[in-house]
Amino acid sequence: MRPILFLAALLASTATAQSAPTLDAASAQAIVGGCVAHSTAKMQSHAIVVVDNGGHIVAALRMDGNSTGIFDFSLAKAQASAAWGFSTAQMLENARGTPGFADAPHVVIVPGGVPVFSADGKTRIGAVGVSGEAPADDAACAEAGIVAAKLRSSRAD
Repeated sequence: MRPILFLAALLASTATAQSAPTLDAASAQAIVGGCVAHSTAKMQSHAIVVVDNGGHIVAALRMDGNSTGIFDFSLAKAQASAAWGFSTAQMLENARGTPGFADAPHVVIVPGGVPVFSADGKTRIGAVGVSGEAPADDAACAEAGIVAAKLRSSRAD
């Protein structure tokens, strides 16, 4: 490829990548805020971690009453959902039907990890992991945070 054509292709791909939806700090904080509101209303306490698609923390909070181990578990759930692109509840179902899946890298088979998609549902932008209560409550809290941020937990059809 000629140098000028290569440079034009590189600039075009950079412009496209920059226009794609991303998980910014404000959205991640909105997810955490939504989770806290949900948790507080139910008189529960969670550790909440929001990560980008690479599994890097964008926002997090360990509510009062949770140990550092609970925070670590929330991070593992978020990173698992970011790596696979689906919820840890779905990982549990997949593990039941697929021998060896539970032992694959970045698999967590406890509900509470949920992927985060853009508002239009077209682009996966990260994941949230919640822990500290019963697994169903953790998953509901994660969903509530995503909804509060006006994002989606599943891809649009």
